[in-house]
Amino acid sequence: MTNLKEYLNYLKLSIKHIISFVLFFLLMQNFNYAQQTDTAEQGKSKNDSVFVMTKSPMGAVLRSAILPGWGQIYNESYIKAPIIWGIFGGLAVAWIFNNNRYKDNRELFIQTGTERFRTLRRFYRDQRDQVTIYIGLTYLLNLVDAYVDAELFDFSVEKNRVTDQTQLTVRIKLN
Repeated sequence: MTNLKEYLNYLKLSIKHIISFVLFFLLMQNFNYAQQTDTAEQGKSKNDSVFVMTKSPMGAVLRSAILPGWGQIYNESYIKAPIIWGIFGGLAVAWIFNNNRYKDNRELFIQTGTERFRTLRRFYRDQRDQVTIYIGLTYLLNLVDAYVDAELFDFSVEKNRVTDQTQLTVRIKLN
């Protein structure tokens, strides 16, 4: 009975941490809207230019939310998508394995009442639940990676031809 209470407290704490992380991520979003005004009205000359992002961060996040890895393909990070799919595939196999072992040991415990099967049943249930948490964290990291990759898509590090030193090129959004 104590193990069940400890496990439930652990789940509640884990869920609170995940919800806090998601809320923090959502609050830190930077919603940018393109300006639709005439440049002559703002006192700017026709030669002034406004930077427009090449990739939409929220578009990348939504794509990754629908299908993990799609946001990485949208951001032209083609090597990341198969890695994400491989991680999800491995975690799915681990979840299925642990779930099947849990069911087998549950049935054996019900039939025999042996403490060994009860211990194994708890172990595989805990492993299955832990893999579920890993799947959720992988999903969230997939979304964060798509967002960051889209934000930094226009960021470049190049060599300056005159000084032959590395320079950072950052474009700033004007709202």
